[in-house]
Amino acid sequence: MQNRITELFKIEFPIVQGGMIWTSGWRLASAVSNAGGLGVIGAGSMYPDVLREHIQKCKKATSKPFGVNVPMLYPDIDKLMDIIVEEGVKIVFTSAGNPKTWTSFLKENRITVVHVVSSLKFALKAQDAGVDAIVAEGFEAGGHNGRDETTTLVLIPAVREQVHIPLIAAGGIATGMAMLAAMVLGADGVQVGSRFVASKEASNHMNFKEVVVNAKEGDTHLTLKELAPVRLVKNKFYYEVQKAYTKGASTEELKTLLGRGRAKKGMFLGDLEDGELEIGQVSALIHNIKPAGEIISEIMSEFTKRKEEVTKW
Repeated sequence: MQNRITELFKIEFPIVQGGMIWTSGWRLASAVSNAGGLGVIGAGSMYPDVLREHIQKCKKATSKPFGVNVPMLYPDIDKLMDIIVEEGVKIVFTSAGNPKTWTSFLKENRITVVHVVSSLKFALKAQDAGVDAIVAEGFEAGGHNGRDETTTLVLIPAVREQVHIPLIAAGGIATGMAMLAAMVLGADGVQVGSRFVASKEASNHMNFKEVVVNAKEGDTHLTLKELAPVRLVKNKFYYEVQKAYTKGASTEELKTLLGRGRAKKGMFLGDLEDGELEIGQVSALIHNIKPAGEIISEIMSEFTKRKEEVTKW
């Protein structure tokens, strides 16, 4: 399958694996790349030396393209970017910040730049900043999200209408049916996050994977907009946050409640009560833990089957 995304990244299928914190290490990234998608290392939960290690291991595990996601709300961004250049990474996804900050630096080093946005406003800013492609992520997505709560169904055609560079849809996409729908809406490819949380190669804790495959509709909620909007599983920590809201907690009080290492505690160490568990609404459609290669194969098989069915209408 060839289109603007497969040509841009030099991959077989227009499927990008989300660069999620505490989940997207070298094992997952290399497995997705080896299966024909674009694997992405999530640098947000990594110290600089850890990122270097993951990049080096990923290069040994796959000869195919892979990328690194760098959320700009975390510290040591300059060190991470230097390592990315030193290690010869060819594709970088930036998120949670101004795309102008690093796009020129990356492109000067012959790196393909993709920026993640949650609104048309920021999609246009990213395009003006000179990025090579955009990930437009709807309200359904897990992890850090947009404050406007624009759904993927609305966001993708809105961005497609005014943005001419390659567009990758994200948020609520875990199946071939959803991939087809996103591309009919105008996307050139899709970014899949939550589905890969429940993969054998994902580095997050098995406890968290089990929470994902057992999740039901309504088990997640977007909260903490005063800090950085994040979609969470409704566990003990989540209800503590909601209790703080009912008491009129200030931003500083919310920061204190969140503390440090809350996401690591939940997703990486498996504390299902006091940890922060980030996952998308589509978790309600994820029922098993599989190798990443099988996930890619299933998505593409269903995509092709549904596409053929639609042409018969």
